[in-house]
Amino acid sequence: MFEEPNAAQIRVVLDEIEPQARRRLILPLRWNLEQLHLTIQAAFNWWNYHLHEFRIGGLRYGDIQSFEEEAWEGAPRTFDEREVCLRDFDGPGTSFIYVYDFGDDWKHTVEIEKPLALKSAPRHGSCIEGAHARPPEDVGGPPGYQQFLAIIADPTHPEHDETRRWCGGHFDPHWFDLDRVDKDVRNARKTNVRRRLHQPKPTPAKPSS
Repeated sequence: MFEEPNAAQIRVVLDEIEPQARRRLILPLRWNLEQLHLTIQAAFNWWNYHLHEFRIGGLRYGDIQSFEEEAWEGAPRTFDEREVCLRDFDGPGTSFIYVYDFGDDWKHTVEIEKPLALKSAPRHGSCIEGAHARPPEDVGGPPGYQQFLAIIADPTHPEHDETRRWCGGHFDPHWFDLDRVDKDVRNARKTNVRRRLHQPKPTPAKPSS
């Protein structure tokens, strides 16, 4: 007996940086783009301080109230992200772009990998796989991030100490903790959710006896 899909497996990749940060998510198929936005924010621990939009088939979707407040004459029309659901897409292989922070211009490629017919329809999202950290907020986009990585990797750089303090004293571009990210994704839609300001510092290794 054919089971009707009730979830989608989605892969999100943060473009134009190395190492490439990525997350694989399971989300309810009924969710709309606003809920997808909140989930991507949680999966990468973005702070949701800036504007965002989805670019799909030549059209732009976002929080229309925010865009109306920021609108300028001649700006392209933005459609309501709440009116498009994951179930509206054609199926496996469909991909589009999610942009966060129009200053730093963080582009994410979102790919709907496959529909899923789970035993129970999910009530929240989950992260099942991923790799690498996202850049610090307001670091200056992909060029600024590469410069940031070079500075923190060079203790002799004149801006090394100041940059380390700015990012919380520690930053590992390869950091990824599946349990932490999955918990963040599960809580993505809660009101007043708090994001980590900085990466957790590594726990010092216990001396061997």
